Amino acid sequence: MEELTPRQQTILGLVVREYVKSPNPVSSRALVENYGLQVSTATVRNEMARLEELGYLTHPHTSAGRIPTPKGYHHFVERLLGEVELPVHEQRTIAHQFYQARQDFSQWMPLAASVLAHTAQGAALVTAPLATEVRYKHLQLISTQGRAVLLVLVLRGGMVKQQMLSLPEPLDQQVLDEASDRLNQHFNGLTADEIGGHVADLPAFESQVADLVTDLMRRAERHTTGEIYRDGLSRVLQQPEFSEQEHAQGLIRVMEERSFLEAVLADALSPEVGSVQVLIGGEGRWDELRACSLVLGRYGVSGFATGALGVVGPTRMLYGRAISVVRFVSDLLSDLVYDMYVG
Repeated sequence: MEELTPRQQTILGLVVREYVKSPNPVSSRALVENYGLQVSTATVRNEMARLEELGYLTHPHTSAGRIPTPKGYHHFVERLLGEVELPVHEQRTIAHQFYQARQDFSQWMPLAASVLAHTAQGAALVTAPLATEVRYKHLQLISTQGRAVLLVLVLRGGMVKQQMLSLPEPLDQQVLDEASDRLNQHFNGLTADEIGGHVADLPAFESQVADLVTDLMRRAERHTTGEIYRDGLSRVLQQPEFSEQEHAQGLIRVMEERSFLEAVLADALSPEVGSVQVLIGGEGRWDELRACSLVLGRYGVSGFATGALGVVGPTRMLYGRAISVVRFVSDLLSDLVYDMYVG
């Protein structure tokens, strides 16, 4: 990639910032007047023309102004943006909201999606944390009617699975409680495979329960992404970039179609907790996303449980704000997951 001169770097950065503020092509005159550049409009125009030749800018139709290309946005994010943090007062407000919700797991992801969408002024998505390994915590067997028994299985991290079990003959609740206690003592902290190795040593009824437990655990292991929480899509669809149906459909697909989102996350998002990736214009891999940018992060505790979160919007995005809020919320969620799994 050809190295830009300091003046070209400055002009590219100003074009991006101007275009993000207003979706109108940026002219050389606007840059000189708005930023007090100590050069002529002709000089700025020549530099903008050179940036267009290098692929950082383009101009729509016959307009004299320029707009950034995906390459231009990439250079801005990687070389010109620098480290950006949310203002301290916003950090405190967001941290307080999560502090209030710390005891209620069900509120973490909806709150995170709402905070991301509001703060970044985009659409937001958050996946619930999934255990790296599904491990047994405890079960309860509850007598219902006749030979029917409800099995309630709780996994490490709080995931709950329920299954009805039909017995050859009715059993008293006391017998069910005693069987539950023995299984909880034997299986606490084990994986499905580890439990499977003990099934042959169990009495017939407890063996039947253990088989059902391992089946439920293996089905939980097959989920690639936890439940997905979303917010802010209607706000982003009002942006002028998505007035074209094709572009709007691409945005809706990444937000609403689970299999497509899972493919994007699997391909684009690092498994490293705390990492943040920026995808601009589909990165040449997803044509449906050529009008979109995604700022994605991973939260959780490596080796225990992780999830994904992100902000989606037009390529004309407030990248600094989106990156900073994704990183900040990721850290807050990681702390909560640590308390749940490790603390």
